[in-house]
Amino acid sequence: MNKWMELADQVLEGKEVTNEEALSILECPDDDVLLLMHGAFQIRKKYYGKKVKLNMIMNAKSGICPENCGYCSQSSISTAPINTYRMVNKDTILEGAKRAHDLNVGTYCIVASGRGPSNKEVDHVVEAVKEIKDSYGLKICACLGLLKPEQAKRLKEAGVDRYNHNINTSASNHANITTSHTYDDRVNTVEMVKESGMSPCSGVIVGMKETKQDVVDMANSLKALDADSIPVNFLHAIDGTPLQGVKELNPLYCLKVLALFRFINPTKEIRISGGREVNLRSLQPFGLYAANSVFVGDYLTTAGQEESDDYKMLRDLGFEVESVEEMKALLAAEK
Repeated sequence: MNKWMELADQVLEGKEVTNEEALSILECPDDDVLLLMHGAFQIRKKYYGKKVKLNMIMNAKSGICPENCGYCSQSSISTAPINTYRMVNKDTILEGAKRAHDLNVGTYCIVASGRGPSNKEVDHVVEAVKEIKDSYGLKICACLGLLKPEQAKRLKEAGVDRYNHNINTSASNHANITTSHTYDDRVNTVEMVKESGMSPCSGVIVGMKETKQDVVDMANSLKALDADSIPVNFLHAIDGTPLQGVKELNPLYCLKVLALFRFINPTKEIRISGGREVNLRSLQPFGLYAANSVFVGDYLTTAGQEESDDYKMLRDLGFEVESVEEMKALLAAEK
């Protein structure tokens, strides 16, 4: 038995991955990556079988953000030529939900730029979410920035199932990425989400000049936070941002990162997220041997690949999309 299968068996028996073992995953020889992914798949298969969860983003408010995040084309310091607009109207949010439903996407993510939402913006999202729940029964994830406790409560009461707030990077690398808010600000928002009763979603962006130890620390931090859903983004460096031109990643390393997150967070939803098309490239299908979830369609200010290509990829893998009806049943069981 290869070492990665042995480690997978140990994880399935309840063993936690040591720091040394975690680093060895990221340093796995390229020739052994298929063995590594086979080990990761044993864990993924135990908890999720061959099901894949689909997620779709609605960029409900773009740009106009006072923060200085170095990766983001919507930040106050970005000169990237993007569309900027205030919160879209309710009908636009509902149209996005219908499209997600028609494409058999289980989770619809309403995302708004900014440090945090105004109460008026929360009112707007609450109104839209109630109609989406009545019309389509989709799982709703909101991503609106730093929250106040009363805002989190209102979103939960309206039917928001999950709230996303990424830690993005490690605590030690955070100040190299942004100084307009702290790492603890992000952690505190995730904790507030948990207290409200919404499911916590928090992930990372890999490829922002961090060390391998930083990547291990990210995976362990999300384990400590007990995030239910972990989006793993790979930096798609955008011209006009401080990280423009940064291209540290290659497809095999991205696979090692996904395997690492599966080994450290065996029971959690691991989602291949932004930047997969430009960083995993032709190896995208292999990523789903570790991850069990994927975004389809476009991202916030960058384009994704055609949804039809994603469905073909899943079919070619012999994987099965978790249907909207299955998602509804899971949500009902959770309540």
